Amino acid sequence: MSETAAQAKPAAVPIEEIESAVIRFAGDSGDGIQLTGMQFTTTTAFAGNDLSTFPDYPAEIRAPVGTIAGVSGFQIQFASRQVLTPGDAPDVLVAMNPAALKANIKDVKKGGILLINKDTFGQANLTKAGYEKNPLEDGALSDWRVIGVELGRLTRNALEGMGLTATETERCKNFFALGMTYWLYDRPMDATLKWIEAKFKKNPKFVEANRRALLAGNAYAETAEIFGHHFRVRKAPIKPGIYRNITGNEAVALGFVAASSRSGLPLWLGSYPITPASDVLHELSKHKNFGVKTFQAEDEIAAIGSAVGAAFAGMLATTTSSGPGIALKGEAIGLAVMTELPLVILNVQRGGPSTGLPTKTEQADLLQALYGRNGECPVPVLAAATPGDCFFMAYEACRLAVKYMTPVMLLTDGYLANGSEPWLIPSVESLTAFVRVPVPALADFKPYKRDPETLARPWATPGMKGYEHRIGGIEKQDVTGNVSYDPDNHERMVRLRAAKVGKIAQDIPATEILGEKKGKVLLVGWGGTYGAITTAVQNLQKAGKSVSSIHLRHLNPLPPDLGDILASFEHVLVPELNMGQLLKVLRAKFLIPATGLNKIKGQPFKVSEIEAGVESLLQGGK
Repeated sequence: MSETAAQAKPAAVPIEEIESAVIRFAGDSGDGIQLTGMQFTTTTAFAGNDLSTFPDYPAEIRAPVGTIAGVSGFQIQFASRQVLTPGDAPDVLVAMNPAALKANIKDVKKGGILLINKDTFGQANLTKAGYEKNPLEDGALSDWRVIGVELGRLTRNALEGMGLTATETERCKNFFALGMTYWLYDRPMDATLKWIEAKFKKNPKFVEANRRALLAGNAYAETAEIFGHHFRVRKAPIKPGIYRNITGNEAVALGFVAASSRSGLPLWLGSYPITPASDVLHELSKHKNFGVKTFQAEDEIAAIGSAVGAAFAGMLATTTSSGPGIALKGEAIGLAVMTELPLVILNVQRGGPSTGLPTKTEQADLLQALYGRNGECPVPVLAAATPGDCFFMAYEACRLAVKYMTPVMLLTDGYLANGSEPWLIPSVESLTAFVRVPVPALADFKPYKRDPETLARPWATPGMKGYEHRIGGIEKQDVTGNVSYDPDNHERMVRLRAAKVGKIAQDIPATEILGEKKGKVLLVGWGGTYGAITTAVQNLQKAGKSVSSIHLRHLNPLPPDLGDILASFEHVLVPELNMGQLLKVLRAKFLIPATGLNKIKGQPFKVSEIEAGVESLLQGGK
């Protein structure tokens, strides 16, 4: 009998069936908030619910303990139906200190549960969080159901006699809280107990300490009857197959590995660590068994320089960064455009400008991706829509780069990169095959002689005897590749490079429309806004509103059918986490009076914000 089964709950405990739930864990970074959230996520995935997560990190590496600047959060929505967002408002907030409560209370549903570590509500911590009075005592929390628990004291009692230091004991209180939430939502504990054994197997004392804390928290929730009843969320109807929980950054890394395997090209990643893109480098470094070569460079310029060199040498070359790093890579991206070498540049967008909001999400690098280089320097731009979609768009970016012999920019963002969802692992056969321009016989070889279908030049790599050719950043003569300063040739080459990027439109599938093909309002989204837009549109359609949506994954070139779709609606609304960058592109290209719905707070859209924007537009507002 498992330890979970041994603690079977009395049949008399009431159980309330609910369709979905949203829970947020919040506290200092040292409270193990992200670990707690990920364990709850893993357990929920094993329970068969659909889910979506949103880890929210503090921007400062070592913000003062107990301050709002140092608050770390992790939110998860799980349901017995499809889930596309981590939820607008938590039903339950687990707050480990006053700062966590202060930073998050405004988001919690009225009537929701506040599970608060009241051990930390001393005057010093209250002052750090900006409270003049203790909110647990002055009635400020009367709109919520407050459950104050002495997490520190109860954890110490559970671990008494184990010989742990005070710090070691304190670090176990997150598992005490986790055990309580497992009881509240009728979650099994076996997955977390197995994780504890694997994680701390080299230190049996830590295995026992964390195990005790988890079980004690679960038992306390039952015996103290602090909640009164369980909530139960049944399994979601999920397509059969093999699933794993995946973050956007993990999905990008696996997409690159799959592209390497399918193309037969060894994978190279030249990267410099930067939040929130670093996890792609970390993940790819684990896959040396697939021939992956990762290079942690001394700076962003060296990172992309190595990738351009790898592409010249015949490798599937990639480089990863965020907005500030992409700015530094600009000249070398231009070199890849001029030399017409396949290269994938990943930009995991974050709040800017400059250092900006390193750990917060934004969509403000679209114009940088489209135009942020010197000269006429066109680059195809793709954008992923969900954490799982990051796999497919990473694969597609590699495929297009090789087929069209061009650098390709892939945009994700901090919300997608760190968020997670259950991902149906695709079959290898379902992935589109790689094709590339064949290198002609030596007698017919010219470095810039183009394939008529793609306008791509042949990829002759070092070691191919007789195929030596000139390459570099100076303008090339058409066909021969010799250095050329001829003005007519320059204009021809500029237009050819642009036309080659334009040719990618033939690889873009028909745009899927959620809803009717014509009507009052069309929402146009891109990137990580997919979940909020789709959920909002589905809700509005159920309410009888004339609302449809499309989501763009190809941003340069745009889908060939986009103009006709936009013209079929009275209003076009473009929700973006910026000041209206895609909006500018659509207005300029299609001359439509589109409207922007813009948010620049380092946080993703809430479904309610999208719904309110549409309602305002339908009622004649802006």
